[in-house]
Amino acid sequence: MDKTEFIWMDGKFVKWDDAKIHVLTHTTHYGLGVFEGIRFYKTAEGPAIFRLKEHMDRLYKGAKTAFMKVPFSQEVYTEAVRETVRKNKIEAGYIRPLFIYGYGKMGLDPHGAPVNCSISCWPWGSYLGEEAVKVKISSFIRIHPQSTHADAKICGHYVNSIFASCEAKAAGYQESLLLDYKGNVAEGPGENFYIVKDGKIITPPLGNVLPGITRMSLLQLAKDNGIKVEERLFKPAEVYSADEAFYTGTAAEVTVIQSVDGKEIGSSAPGPITSKLKEQFLDIVHGKLPKYRAWLDYV
Repeated sequence: MDKTEFIWMDGKFVKWDDAKIHVLTHTTHYGLGVFEGIRFYKTAEGPAIFRLKEHMDRLYKGAKTAFMKVPFSQEVYTEAVRETVRKNKIEAGYIRPLFIYGYGKMGLDPHGAPVNCSISCWPWGSYLGEEAVKVKISSFIRIHPQSTHADAKICGHYVNSIFASCEAKAAGYQESLLLDYKGNVAEGPGENFYIVKDGKIITPPLGNVLPGITRMSLLQLAKDNGIKVEERLFKPAEVYSADEAFYTGTAAEVTVIQSVDGKEIGSSAPGPITSKLKEQFLDIVHGKLPKYRAWLDYV
């Protein structure tokens, strides 16, 4: 990965190579921490962070879920995100805000361990590449919603995602698709999932999928374009017979899906609806559609 110069840690900036933690840091052993992934883009008015407030709202909500008493107010921490982008002097990239339980306590109960906060940013291109991707339905299921808080970006959740992603890549695919415990389509390892059928977008409902910020934005954009959206459960058979399919996520942005389990999706990829929404989304994040200016936080 490309280094930047500074990382914000617990209220001050340190050099990238000096941003270190103790080997007995609680979160590294037990996985309870929360994070966000946020992109910022080059625009005519300078770097712009996409939906910063919504990301910060989700981060602080996740911190409460994880029993964390964050030592910085949301307002102070949000400004630190902006300042991290400014100080590193890059025009576009990825931001990783992170709250972890730190060094000083072992055992499953995190109470008594300090909450450490950091913000990193670096240049990062397209997560899944620019071309349509081939997807495999994973043998690993999405974490059962009664076994965790599925709506929070908890560090330990992503072990599930890693297994699914590595399995897919070992089989020659670019990404995986996880089902829920009832065999319904859920989401990708780090992306929300959609199909298009007869001009309508269909996507799994909230409950055991992450309430993605890009997901929320994409569904609003679809409605603004007069495209019908249906949030409901569906099985893999509907995926195989779909006209189009795509992922969204902060890292993935809008990624076209070419095939699932070797079955081509539609007659060609990308389809017209996916293409239209992807084009508009990229125009929005680069500050080219004034109607959606409120989604950008200029730094």
